[in-house]
Order: sequence, then C-alpha cells, then structure tokens
Amino acid sequence: MEEQVDQILDKVMATPGNLGCLLANNQGLCIGARGNASKKSAGIIVAISEQASQLDPNCNAPVVSLEVGDKLCIIHKNG
Repeated sequence: MEEQVDQILDKVMATPGNLGCLLANNQGLCIGARGNASKKSAGIIVAISEQASQLDPNCNAPVVSLEVGDKLCIIHKNG
C-alpha cells in the first residue's frame, strides 16, 4: 500500500503549480504528505470534507476550494 500512496503523491506533485499534497483516511489519519502540506492538518481537512458533504446529502464527494491570495487549496474526498 505504501508504494501506491507514493505513486499517487508523485503523480499529484508532478503537476505544474502544485505545492503540496496530503492523503488521509476517513478517521483523519495522515497516510502521506508531500511539499507544503502539513501532516498535522489531516484531521481538520477530513472534518471540513465531512461537513461539506452534509450540505447536500445527495452529493457523495463534494470539492471544497479555499483561496488565500494567489494560493488555492482543494479538498476532495475520493472513496
């Protein structure tokens, strides 16, 4: 599984403009992080995703977009 996580992180970080990537499980445990992504933020990121999914129960995978200056943080639950 660790190799799969590394492959996903590598693929995301290979995209021009991406500064960081974080993968977490449903309980908010950090599975892997690269770049500027802080492992400590995994729990709050999962909580934000869960709260967003409660806004529309028919949408099972909302995308949360946070903009700060010229930076963009996208939170997406997959699976």
